[in-house]
Amino acid sequence: AFDGFDPAKVALYDEAKVEELMANEGIVRNRLKINAAITNAKLFLDVAREFGSFDAFIWGYVDGEPIVNRWKTQADVPATTPLSDRISEDLKKRGFKFVGSTIVYAYLQSIGIVNDHVVDCFAYRELTS
Repeated sequence: AFDGFDPAKVALYDEAKVEELMANEGIVRNRLKINAAITNAKLFLDVAREFGSFDAFIWGYVDGEPIVNRWKTQADVPATTPLSDRISEDLKKRGFKFVGSTIVYAYLQSIGIVNDHVVDCFAYRELTS
């Protein structure tokens, strides 16, 4: 529905494409979120131009070094951190939408900036050895 989430393509969506997406029963049909995806794609490209890549921007928050936590249980893993709060606020100041601290923290986990696997998880051992 979103062209593989290619920001260069999504950034060019017009009202006709928004209407097409609003009729797509396979996605969450929330006009605010669809419009936010378009806005965020444009801003993503702006950030990439400013920093050389979005990757350089986001990894700059941790000087290119992943954060490896040592949680004992899944209940120990936080939903947000001061880092996700800071990035969320920066993105919001740049005009990004739907980038609250919890979403940002989940993103940081998904891209490997934060390793929140509990210490007895096989993935924790694989990622830290």
